[in-house]
Parts: sequence; structure tokens; C-alpha cells
Amino acid sequence: MISRARRWGAPSAALSLVLSSVLIGAAAARGVPALVSWVADPARAGQAAVEVSGLSPEVLRRLQESNWGLPQWQRLLAVYAQPGQATIDPRLPPMLGAYGIRSAVLRFEPQFPLEPGVTYLAVFRPDHLPGGSDAGGAAITASHRLPPREATPTTAVSHVYPTAEVLPENLLKFYIHFSAPMSRGQIYDHIRLQDGAGKGIELPFLEIGEELWDPEMKRLTLFIDPGRIKRGVRPLEEVGPALEAGKSYALVIDREWKDGAGNPLRENFEKVFKVGPPDREPPDPARWKIRPPKPGTRDALAVIFPEPLDYALARRLIRVAGEDGEPVEGQVRLEDDERSWSFAPGAAWRRGAYQLVIQTTLEDLAGNNIGKPFEVDLFEGVGRRLTTSTVKLRFEVR
Repeated sequence: MISRARRWGAPSAALSLVLSSVLIGAAAARGVPALVSWVADPARAGQAAVEVSGLSPEVLRRLQESNWGLPQWQRLLAVYAQPGQATIDPRLPPMLGAYGIRSAVLRFEPQFPLEPGVTYLAVFRPDHLPGGSDAGGAAITASHRLPPREATPTTAVSHVYPTAEVLPENLLKFYIHFSAPMSRGQIYDHIRLQDGAGKGIELPFLEIGEELWDPEMKRLTLFIDPGRIKRGVRPLEEVGPALEAGKSYALVIDREWKDGAGNPLRENFEKVFKVGPPDREPPDPARWKIRPPKPGTRDALAVIFPEPLDYALARRLIRVAGEDGEPVEGQVRLEDDERSWSFAPGAAWRRGAYQLVIQTTLEDLAGNNIGKPFEVDLFEGVGRRLTTSTVKLRFEVR
């Protein structure tokens, strides 16, 4: 942050007056009309400065000797930024930058380059010039806006999980994957759930301020409102379920959603699905089918589930270990609508015993954990519950 005026030499020949909006007010500084203008550097994209000309030599001398801090300079000359076409609010914090006197003009250079598509407003207030009441007058403003970037939209929805065409009535969440990083904020303006007739479902999602993105901003976790799922709670009783068995729905994502570069999506997206009965039974690893590979190969270990499991959790919470508990390195894949889990080792399998280690926080599509139904906190008399954090299934490579 620069808090003192800078003194420049002769102006650079690269600088030229930009054709932006310049308003000359009736204000005067010591009787000399002041002019506020934007000056751009054609050799450096986005680099521009604000200049105030028409100030008297006495005023310029006082400014040079003022030894002002940044807040005082900003009261005299401030620049504000406002994305889009909205009216600029002068109550916003001014931009940071450097102030100085150069070739008989007061000059402000922004600390950062200007952004395409953003409107900037320079506000010069003569009544804050050195000398106080001697230098009154109305504020003079000049606006400037760089054209928005011209870009062909390229980002698209790449996958939505679960991928099955029939989902349980008490489905807990969707994972939406994008081909490139997305922007944060107002996600619920661009996602809707609609029935088979195209009518929107009222408030189906759990709308939280902290959006659930992965670190790359390429995967969004979207929860169905649990109040529309759990029996015995008011939203379900008064409004009804978000999804109803026997009906068809579509998860719709509109192309106006902006990616990380500020461009809309390449196209709209829809995931059409049917709804089946609710699932309130916890996943049971004892019912899984394990298909061991042959020793000396790098063939994939296959595990078949009787129902689809949560895509992200199944990739993270199931691992392979040797008989001694040491993890085996490799790559995991889920296929067949998340009913088939496979593991390709980094090195050839050795003959002997292995184990599949499953964390009990693994979920099915309805949010049921191993040994614990999703509704366990609302109902008593729940049967078997597991207290261990992992379940282990032994298999042999032979």
C-alpha cells in the first residue's frame, strides 16, 4: 500500500488518452476548471491511470508538500469498481494504488490491472484540496469500462452421480462434476429439480451458505433437504417428500451458471431419472461378492454390491491391505451405476491372503451407513448397530 504521493518525471510516450466517459463539472480549484480523465497504456492490457488536470501551480505545490496518507488521498480522488452493468455505489471501498504529481497533473495509478467487463468510476472532490474552504466545488467524475472478454464457452457438466436411472425415494445427495473449475456463489439460482411434467419442485435442496465444493472447484455436493426425507419431521409432514416413488424427475442445470473464468456453461444439462421405493436398510458387506484376481498379474480385484453405493465415499473409504494390514497401492474405479468396485494394483498380485478394509461411514444412496440407518437418530428400536470404525473382508489370491 502506497500512502505518500509519488513524483514522476516526463510522461511516457506509451501513454495515451483513452476514449472513456469524461465528465467536466462546474467545480473549480482556485478558479481553474478541473478535468478528470482516464489514461491508458496501449502497450500493457488493462493498465490505466486517472489524471486530474487544470489545477493551479499553487494547489499542485501544496499537494506535493502535503505528506498525506492514503486515506487523505482517497478523500480527494477515489476510484471505485463495480462488476457488470450495475450502478456504482460510492460507499464501496476505493481501489488501492499510488498517488502523485506528474507534469502539472494529479495522477492515480491502480495497484492492479483493470478487469474486462468491469465499470470503474473516478471521483474527484475539489473541496478536499489543500486550503479547505478556499477550494470548494462539486465532485467531478469520469467512468471507464474495458470491453468484456470474448470467449467461446467450453465448460460443461461432465458427470452427475448417482448414475442409476432409478433412485430411491429417500435419495440423500447428488455429486455434480464439471470439466473445468467453476465460480462460487448463488449455485441454487442455476439448479432445479422438476417433475415429469416440467414443474419445479419447491425448495428440494438443503441450501447452505457454505457451498460444498472440492478443492479444485470441479465437484459440487448437492444435498436433498433431509427434512424432506426423514419421517416424523415437520417439512416432510407439511410439504411432503421432494421425491415420490413411481414418478419421474429431472435434475436441471442451466447454462447461465458461470465457470471460474466468468463464462457461461457450454450448454444446459438434464439428468432424467425415475424414483423407486425408499431404502432404509444399511449396507451389509457380508452380502458383497468378491472376485479375486490371479497371482502374478495386475488384473483388477472386483467387488460387486447388491445396491449402488455413494460414489465419492466408495472411492475413498474402501481399501485393500495385505494380511499384515499394510495397504496395497493401486487405482479404484466404480462402474455399473456404482454397483461394481474394482481395484487395479500398482504391482503384480502375490499369492496369499489379503483383506478388504471398509470404513463404516460408507453410505448407500439414501445416506445409510454400515450398521446404521439414516433415520437412526429419530427412531428407537433400531436393530443391529456396529461400534467398530472398520469392517474387514478376507480374500485369497491363489
